[in-house]
Amino acid sequence: MAQSPTSRSLRELRERGYTCQIVEHFNSYIKRRIDLFGFIDILAIKGKETLAIQTTARMNNAQFRVRKILNSKYYDLVKGAGWNIEVHGWRQLVIGKWKNGKNRKGWVNKVIEL
Repeated sequence: MAQSPTSRSLRELRERGYTCQIVEHFNSYIKRRIDLFGFIDILAIKGKETLAIQTTARMNNAQFRVRKILNSKYYDLVKGAGWNIEVHGWRQLVIGKWKNGKNRKGWVNKVIEL
């Protein structure tokens, strides 16, 4: 079963010691996902640090997400509250070969801190 970018980010954040919560939801009336403040998929805390994360399935989309966040009317509010913001751009790469000669693939996360 394929994992979503959100589930990959959750696993990575938990490995980094964060307690995480998904804060996006699906609005069935308009049939689309709604992010917290228009750009936060995951909220993570560790000690006194709060981290807001936007995830995407493609590294190529990461810069688009950065622009979206920087242009958000909530960006200054979130940063002013002392929250850190990261964009996680996931990409699947060949990371080696199996014994049978087939490519072994793995996911790589490009993290952009704002």
